Order: sequence, then structure tokens, then C-alpha cells
Amino acid sequence: MSPERTGRTVPRRLSRTVDGRAAAPVRIVHLGLGNFFRAHAAWYTDRAPDAREWGIAAFTGRSPATAVALAEQDGLYTLLVRAPDGPMPEVVSSLSAVHAAHDLDALRSYLARPEVAVVTLTVTEAGYRRDDTGALDVSASDVASDIEALRADPSGGEVTTVPGKLVAGLLARRAAGAGPISVVPNDNVPDNGAMVARVVTDLASSVDPALPAWVEDHVSWVTTMVDRITPRTTDDDRALVLARTGVDDPQTVPTEPFSEWVLAGDFGGGRPAWDVAGARVVDDVRPFEQRKLWLLNGSHSLMAYAGSVLGHESVADAVADPRVRAWVEQWWDAAGRHVPLPADDVSAYRDALLERFSNRSIRHLLAQIAADGSQKIPIRAVPVIEAGLADGRVDPGATRLVAAWVVHLRGYGAPVTDARADEVSHLADGSVAEAVARTLEWLGMGSADVRPTVEEQVHELERLGRPVT
Repeated sequence: MSPERTGRTVPRRLSRTVDGRAAAPVRIVHLGLGNFFRAHAAWYTDRAPDAREWGIAAFTGRSPATAVALAEQDGLYTLLVRAPDGPMPEVVSSLSAVHAAHDLDALRSYLARPEVAVVTLTVTEAGYRRDDTGALDVSASDVASDIEALRADPSGGEVTTVPGKLVAGLLARRAAGAGPISVVPNDNVPDNGAMVARVVTDLASSVDPALPAWVEDHVSWVTTMVDRITPRTTDDDRALVLARTGVDDPQTVPTEPFSEWVLAGDFGGGRPAWDVAGARVVDDVRPFEQRKLWLLNGSHSLMAYAGSVLGHESVADAVADPRVRAWVEQWWDAAGRHVPLPADDVSAYRDALLERFSNRSIRHLLAQIAADGSQKIPIRAVPVIEAGLADGRVDPGATRLVAAWVVHLRGYGAPVTDARADEVSHLADGSVAEAVARTLEWLGMGSADVRPTVEEQVHELERLGRPVT
């Protein structure tokens, strides 16, 4: 029986034919087709006044599922901005093409085109395959395999790592004489432009000794600071979009109203007018990067570990708990005094964070934030603790983050999900004293002054929580 005869309304699916949104020519390639990218860089590109000139070809991470699903709706998707006063859905149309991660022919083809001027990345810290010194981890089997494949076949070797894919693309660009290109990482890593430059140059030099000189002349590395809370999509998000718009969009992306993007670097081949869309282009990202990394990301990690020990599941739940709220404020006190921005700026940012964290329309799960602590704790907690030590103090507001991570590794709160789980899970074995000593040593913090405070905080958290069963 037809929908007309039953009186039911058939949900609409997104398509460029129905929505009248022509795909822009591809001039940006993106690696890491996840929710954050679609809520952030893709959204800024869509809002830019010259968006019709800057289409994005995006490649997934491990699974091709997102590429397949988005291709079925011509790259269109709904961004559901979950404001405290109600959700606001909007369709984003900047994705002109979507590909599975393994489609290396497409990647090489795009980067060989002179009109493609920008590569953006959102692959998380672990995706860059660095060792403890920040260099490319050439001992990793997948990295070694990529190097061998590109040595044997520079134009068609099969690669799997992000550095390997970038080098494969740059080899294709060099062969085509396609001109300058800018690489724009959007991951929460300090000085991320230089970080990506290092691993790519390391791999390039291992593949072709002449390639690094070409890279030096033709590739610019842009450093960024990114900020927009973007949780995983739920059935409730999709249902809200359907109720508000009549669109059945499985690829809905929920996010918060707040967004920030700060960029520093050269764009030899041009870029979209992201600054007109709200991004900030500056000479030095570091003060903004440090403010965000310590105040937002640091407090997120603190809540992910300490808040989940108390039984909380989301950021909004955790920050509503007076005990957790006090721990967050103490962390901000410790970190904020070392942020190289005016005190009024730091205070305003703290106020904005409390408002954002308290937004119950955004269900940002602590277990999601807790993932890959081995990549996060060294850059979020350690510098703040060391800055306090340099001033002659052991600041409990800063050390509690390390203590909470130790408790997390000991089986309390959110489950351990970490790319380096085999390496870090044993750190918390044995007594509390042994676990703390081993973890501090792994973090490169040899100061005996810190240990008693961290031990005391571990004991406190373990008394408050219970192990995951």
C-alpha cells in the first residue's frame, strides 16, 4: 500500500538533486573522515564566502562504512547544533567526494592536481606513528612496510599509515609538477604543523633521499588550534533531525554551538576564506593552543578519569558534581597561571568552559574522552606539573590528573582503551606506591617531591570508586 493511501509521510533523504547543492570542484583533500572534521573544518569551509570554489575530497580512517554511507547522500549531512535552548539542524555541503581509506589511486590522483592546494588531517595523535622522541617510529611494522613499498614502487606502492599516505601523495605531486601545497593538521597535539612535518620528512628521507629537498620547497606546514565538542552520534540525534526537518539522515553529526579554529602558516596555493567564516589566522598559535590544551583538554581528561571513578558517564554529569567541579577548578588554577595570555582572557575562557560543560544537550561521554591516555597525559598533565615545580611548588590541582590516570589504569572508572595499552597497562601493577613510581618514571618525571602527593590522591580516588567488573 502506498504512503499516500496510508497517510504516512515518507522521510526525505539528502541528495544534491533534491537539495539543489552542486558539488564544488575538489581543491582540498582530507584524511580522517570523522565527526569532528565534519563539525569543524568541513563546516568552516561550507560557511566560507568562496565555498563554491573549495570542495573537499575526504578519506575515511580504518573503516570504509562512512564513505559508503555519505556517498549515498552525495556527501551531504546534517550538523545538529545542540544548543541549551534547543537543537538547530543545518545541512553541510562542502564534501564533494568521499573515499575509503584504502583508495590510494584516488589520493594520488587528487594530490597530482595543481588546483588541489590544501591537505587537512584529523587522525588523532596515535595516527602519526611517532616514537617517544617525536620522530617517526621506523621500528613499527606498518611504518617499515610503507617505506619498503614506496622504495620498491614510488608511484603505486601500497601504504597504510598516515605518514605513508602523505608521502605517497607528495611523490605523485612531485612527478606531476603540480606546485605548492599546504598541510593543515587539526589534531590536539602541540605545534602540530611541525609534528607532521617531522614524521613526513622522516619517512620521505627513508624512501628517497632527494624527496625532502622537494618537500622543503613545495610544502608548507600550518599549525592549528581546534576546539569544538563533538560527541558520537546517537539514535536520539537522528530522531531529532527527522522530527525537525523531515530528513532521515544516518550521517547526522551532533555538536555544540561553540567553535574555535586558530591557524598560523603559509598557504602557497591559497585557501578558503576560513577567517571570514570565523576562524582566526595569527602569527603564533602557541598561546591559544596552550590555553585550550591545558584548560579544556586537561580538564576533559581529569573528568574522564576522576569523574568516571565516581560513576559519572558524561561531562555534564561530572561537572555538576561539586567534588568534580572543585577538582576542575583546582586544575584550572594550576594550569591557568602558566598560560601566556592576559588573566582576563583566561578567566573568560574558564567561564565559557563551564557553560559548555554544563550543556546537557551535548552528551559527551567520559569513556570516549578517556581513550588513548598514553598520548594525552604527557602533553596535558606533565608540562603543568613541571611549571609548578619550576616555581617551587607541587600543585595538587595539577598532580590529580596523573593520579586519576593511574587509578584508571588500575581498573577504576572508564575502561582502558589505548593504542599503547600493551605498553602502559603494566605501569599500574602492584601496590599504589609501585604504580605511582613506575608511572612517573614512564612520564619522565623523576622528581621525588611529586610522588607522595600523587600516592595520596590515588588512595583517595580508590576509596571513592570501585573497580570495573
